[in-house]
Amino acid sequence: MGKEFPIIETRRLILREVTAEDANDVFKYLSDKEVVTPMGLAPCQTVEDAQDEIRWYKSIYEDGTGIRWGITLKDSGEVIGSCGFLNMLTKHHRAEVGYELSKDHWGTGIASEALEAVVKYGYQHYQLERIEALIEPTNLPSQKLVEKQGFRREGLLRHYEFTCGKFDDLYMYSIIKADLNIDYIDTK
Repeated sequence: MGKEFPIIETRRLILREVTAEDANDVFKYLSDKEVVTPMGLAPCQTVEDAQDEIRWYKSIYEDGTGIRWGITLKDSGEVIGSCGFLNMLTKHHRAEVGYELSKDHWGTGIASEALEAVVKYGYQHYQLERIEALIEPTNLPSQKLVEKQGFRREGLLRHYEFTCGKFDDLYMYSIIKADLNIDYIDTK
């Protein structure tokens, strides 16, 4: 994309680019089985595995198929999760949203705050019409999170992904621009 990576600021968070210097923070939560299993990933075994994830974030941004922000607390600057778009299809004004958060911060509203900001950013800056979320049926907290944001469950995609040696069913959730009242969001 060749332009400066956007920063999103919310009440408690700064959403920013994840860099190689953040690898230890990223490793901390991506090595936690409870965090990554619902994402269809095996836990990171080394900091180099976290570096690979950071390189993937950079590659999807550079090729225009996505963007992934590191979720950081304003008071610490530590990366405690990520949220962003993947499988972005500009021709169809559509993208998939993904996110994960360190278990230390589950139940605090941080994921909701980050997701809301990222969804608004997608509508305002990427001219998205539809944002999708694919969620495993057993991942009830994630289902509640997107439902709280106004996403609607459209159906079950049977054996949609092959991850960690097995086929996974995924619920398809979506939100379209008309579902929301988009107002100004502070970006730097």
